[in-house]
Amino acid sequence: MKILIIQNKRIGDVLIASVIANNFKRKYPDSEVHFMAYDFTTGVLEQNPNIDKIIAIKEKELKKIKNLFKFILEIRKEKYDIIFDPYSKTQSRLICKFSGAKQTIGHKSRKRFGNWNYYTHPTEGLKSSTKFCGKAIEDRVHLIEYAGDFEPIDYEPKLFLSESEKNENWLKNYRDKKVIMLGVLGSTPQKSMPFEYVATIIDYIAKNYDAYLLFNYSPHQKKDALAIYEMCQYKQNIILDIYAPSIRDFIKLMNQCDVLVANEGGTVHIAKALQKPTFTIFSPYVNKAHWASFEDGIKHHSIHLLDKKPELYDGFTYEKRKQIEQNPREFYLQLTPEIIIPDLEVFLKNNL
Repeated sequence: MKILIIQNKRIGDVLIASVIANNFKRKYPDSEVHFMAYDFTTGVLEQNPNIDKIIAIKEKELKKIKNLFKFILEIRKEKYDIIFDPYSKTQSRLICKFSGAKQTIGHKSRKRFGNWNYYTHPTEGLKSSTKFCGKAIEDRVHLIEYAGDFEPIDYEPKLFLSESEKNENWLKNYRDKKVIMLGVLGSTPQKSMPFEYVATIIDYIAKNYDAYLLFNYSPHQKKDALAIYEMCQYKQNIILDIYAPSIRDFIKLMNQCDVLVANEGGTVHIAKALQKPTFTIFSPYVNKAHWASFEDGIKHHSIHLLDKKPELYDGFTYEKRKQIEQNPREFYLQLTPEIIIPDLEVFLKNNL
């Protein structure tokens, strides 16, 4: 049996979609599992024994109609038995519709007239989560149920490191104290806290905990990360000469750190898959109920403005969230360090 999983999105999405591969391979160890993802996300798939082939594609290239149809022809040649499409956007729906696969499984469009028989098995997204893993993971695992009985299902995303990767010395000489990884910026400006708030939180940690602090950010965000550093008053334990330039490098580095404190995003899912404690700060427009996975309030804890100041929201519909996303700063300013730090203090005391 030959299957394809399509998840052309961001790092966290790709990592949690790999749960489909893990469960499928467990039931059908002789199956051939391919995984299609954007090239900048494939670091979370490397070394996974449940994925036989990673199809890395360039986001901008696949958006060109000519390239998309060329790619569809290549997919047809593979003669897949099943295609899982947790991405479920026009691009991947077209791939499924013309793939020639015996079975294609993906979510129906939210648009009233957006369903054109893209899938042999169109599915409804879950209205709410009933599992400890959170809705984002449960939605993806829900797809596999249309291909058979895979109980008991393993809902936890996993990362796999080779022995040589585990032995790389990322922390250099900074091994005599606990190491806290700080996600100082979100993946987009809309997911990033006000810089002055980030600096205040870093100062609280640096002043009260004898630990090394590392900064994580994308290479193009270096200027902003340094701007946050300059705002900090307690710089003595902030280590700027350790930096992971790629996703795979970040996985190897995070594996040697003790905890993660970060804006919500792919790095949080990576830390959880490495069994590292996480403290997550959600952007005001992101639905925490969808993305907060395995939270017990101790090892994994998160904070959202909606939890602290529900009166600021006149609703939390999809349309309202898209509206906030256009300009989240007004809401972000309400999520002050004074609100965040008490929860953070409990988290750090539990996990350091």
